[in-house]
Amino acid sequence: MSLLARLATVQIVPPTPFSADGKRVLTEPLAALAKELYAAGMRVFLPAAGTGEFHSLSTDEVVECVRVVRQSVGRDAVVLAPLGFALQESLTIGRGAIEAGADALLIMPPVHPYLADCGFRDYFQALAQELSLPFLAYKRGPVPSDKLLLDLAQTGRLIGVKYAVNELDGFTRFALAAPATLGLYCGTAERYAPFFMLAGAAGYTSGAGNVCPRLTLAMHAHLAAGRYADAMRIMQLIRPIEDYRAREGDSFNITLLKYALELKGLPFGPPRAPQRQLNDAERSDIRRLIEVVLNEEAKLAS
Repeated sequence: MSLLARLATVQIVPPTPFSADGKRVLTEPLAALAKELYAAGMRVFLPAAGTGEFHSLSTDEVVECVRVVRQSVGRDAVVLAPLGFALQESLTIGRGAIEAGADALLIMPPVHPYLADCGFRDYFQALAQELSLPFLAYKRGPVPSDKLLLDLAQTGRLIGVKYAVNELDGFTRFALAAPATLGLYCGTAERYAPFFMLAGAAGYTSGAGNVCPRLTLAMHAHLAAGRYADAMRIMQLIRPIEDYRAREGDSFNITLLKYALELKGLPFGPPRAPQRQLNDAERSDIRRLIEVVLNEEAKLAS
């Protein structure tokens, strides 16, 4: 099966577990989660990406997360390594990820000020010249533009786009113009995945799948088969997680998942600053909604 075909599924982004003081990455909980997700059917992993607190990790920590996940899942699983920030940092991560066994590299959304397509093109070309793996791009804003992404796809080095701009007409036009060699994936998870897949996406990234992998994989299977009513039914079961994560500018994105994993018996520790911490009332709210979702997940597991 081609890499592109293998990517056409749910792409899980595991959180990164830290020690209580936030100073160390804990490899054992990450390995345990990866094994659990793989056993549930997950086959595409994005360790240390956005929900994995990429922006708070050192280059060594990113590579370590990639290594741990690669060693914890089967060879039929695809492991994508995120890179970004300064060019030399990206090259360091890329070289380490290749050595660790990554299958492809995900260029994270650029956070630099004063961005332009011409600069992103130079950045991409510098990475592609030095790193041998195929690339995916994570789009969250105007740079890189749709036009540039289509141009880069023609080089053969860009094989996929994690599209995280919720403008469906624009995405539909992009999907219609994209070559068959470019995989398209919804980058804004379960709430938007049905609409992106109807418009041409082959899969989507997920954070909620860390808590309910079987539910979201079943949702994707329904979407891929065109059973949209069934998919929407499952989406409504998962939606409370995604709605809560989206509160106050998506600031509960990581924090909720780490606490949910703690409730499942996986000690992932607190997120690093500047991510928000939970108060007692928020923990209570999350416990209630997670219990409902875990009950639905258990029905599929049995």
